[in-house]
Amino acid sequence: MMSRAFRLLDYPALCLGLATLALHLWVNGSYGYFRDELYFIVCGRHPAWGYTDQPPLIPLIAAASDAAFHSLRGLRLVPALAAAATVALTASTARMLSGGLYARWLAGLVVLASGTLPFWGVVIETDTLQPLAWLAIAICIVKAKQHDEPRWWLAAGAIGGIAFLVKYTVALYLLSLALGLLATPQRRLLARWQPWAAVLIAVGIAAPNLLWQAANGWPFVAHTAMLAATRNIPFSPLSFLVQEILALGPASAPVWLAGLAAFAFWPRFAGYRWVAVSWVLLIAAAVIGHARPYYLAPAYPLLMSGGAVALEAWLPRLAKPALVAFVLASGALTAPYVMPVMPVKSFIALQQWIGIMPSTGERLKLGVLPVYYADMFGWPELAEIVGKAYQALPPEDRKRAVFFGRNYGEAAAVDFFGAPWGLPPAISAHENYFLWGPLGHDGSVMLIIGRSRDDLLKNFRSVEPVGFVDNPLGMPEESGQTLWLCRDSVEPLQEAWPRLRHYD
Repeated sequence: MMSRAFRLLDYPALCLGLATLALHLWVNGSYGYFRDELYFIVCGRHPAWGYTDQPPLIPLIAAASDAAFHSLRGLRLVPALAAAATVALTASTARMLSGGLYARWLAGLVVLASGTLPFWGVVIETDTLQPLAWLAIAICIVKAKQHDEPRWWLAAGAIGGIAFLVKYTVALYLLSLALGLLATPQRRLLARWQPWAAVLIAVGIAAPNLLWQAANGWPFVAHTAMLAATRNIPFSPLSFLVQEILALGPASAPVWLAGLAAFAFWPRFAGYRWVAVSWVLLIAAAVIGHARPYYLAPAYPLLMSGGAVALEAWLPRLAKPALVAFVLASGALTAPYVMPVMPVKSFIALQQWIGIMPSTGERLKLGVLPVYYADMFGWPELAEIVGKAYQALPPEDRKRAVFFGRNYGEAAAVDFFGAPWGLPPAISAHENYFLWGPLGHDGSVMLIIGRSRDDLLKNFRSVEPVGFVDNPLGMPEESGQTLWLCRDSVEPLQEAWPRLRHYD
């Protein structure tokens, strides 16, 4: 089985994978640390089997990468490798589906030019490894069918369990695949013991995290419910499909739509109807659950592989190079929106000229940059402002002082960039910071960004401004905010802590 796995790679896959890796290594030092990256590093420094808003693997990878490289490029090495592997494996999947050279090159190029997917090779996120994992799971099922080797199911189970420790959405994908198989004649693949052993393998790998969630009151359930109710934008089925096309980019739309049609109706793909059924189920679940459009992006490399094979067979000869030219041109035009290939001021000018501000499907007030770029700016400056205010305190106050972040981004920025200023670990009631608690602080001396003085005086007996945070490139909520020195909380912090929790 391993020898056949190695033979999945071929010349187009190797070339496209190396090109993708080179591109990401070039751009991955641009701009700055992403909000979530800082949070993941801090979480990884507190090893656990889970966190309130994600499983453990990405925080552990982030912390290990930061410890090994101490650089932004080093932190983003794993995402770059994952992006390259996804492109290469997509091209190889086209060959596995009986595609020729054109199909293999087209499949890889489409993933490289497909909007959301390249961005996950830029930052380390819970989505970083999902496209590779989802595609690998599907390949295992296809290989089990094509070669009548049910052992591939065991590999699928192992990959599914590991992917669950990266992001929980893989459970929805696995369920959609199972239902897709049951809804088609390929249900006979489930008649052997190996698929059920694969389920046990996946559950066994995921079990420590599930036990952690149970022991902590299932915080991820509360987190997800809060996002769906207050932050994610609800879409109708049609509008969600439009958002999917926008999220994956115009370069990829003709190919993955062709793949969806081929898996659903093309006689040559009659044995793969379950792929189309799985996609329909995923879309339905996302619409019902108010999911963000990019949540399903990991399912599309397989559709792109199938679409490339279908278009190789369907298109007339002259249309084939025209489609490749369209993919390359569209990918080049949209690249600045998903990869930091331009200086930020040039990108802002381009964005204003085009007049398009991408959305992530969230109810967020935006500034001059999309949220995924805005959250890469201002964090070192925030820590510096807090650090200077902290150092200006009398020695007795510094012993009691702590920075209280409104969200994990502010708290993680202070934790990551605050060492030169001698700042103590930050506290926050947001996400996993809530579980770490107030760290022994009583609320007698606190540094807080934002809110009004009158509002803070409801909780503290003394409030005075000691700094100002101005981050014009960042999110509006992180710009134009006063840093307050708050003294003598009305209620001891330890007693107030349970009411401060927010998972959103």
